[in-house]
Amino acid sequence: MSNAKILETKKTIVAGIKEKFDKAQTVVLVDYRGLTVAEDTELRNQLRQAGVEYVVLKNTMIHLATKELPFADQLAAHLEGPTAVAFGYEDMIAPAKILSDFSKKAKKMTIKCGVNGGAYLDEAGVQALASLPSREVLIAKIMGSMMSSVSKFVYLLEALRKKQAGEE
Repeated sequence: MSNAKILETKKTIVAGIKEKFDKAQTVVLVDYRGLTVAEDTELRNQLRQAGVEYVVLKNTMIHLATKELPFADQLAAHLEGPTAVAFGYEDMIAPAKILSDFSKKAKKMTIKCGVNGGAYLDEAGVQALASLPSREVLIAKIMGSMMSSVSKFVYLLEALRKKQAGEE
């Protein structure tokens, strides 16, 4: 393969990674060194079920794709050793939560850093994001709060109606 063709291929790969960073709500970088094939397969299945794209990328390609981001230097500091990247497009908490839980179970995997909503997250930031309740839980809590208020309002209206009608 000629050098021009190799360069063109690398440019395409870098453009694809840049697009994924732009499109994703959350990105988490991990060092997967030491995971067994079974653990890696289990992790990939969990991430796939949550709609998270998980890929192993070359550090140089990640660096080239993210060099125009405002936090490129912070990100570049973590681009050593093997790097796998989880791109969360729909649920912003899923990549952090799954990888955080898995890293506690499989002690060999470590979280390097992340990006959420265009902001850089260090490992502690990714862990904090992972500790947030999922989107479904948050929606259920909000709905529960709303229903509680509506129920109280209906009870109050019924009490007023009974009082006006002379009932107890």
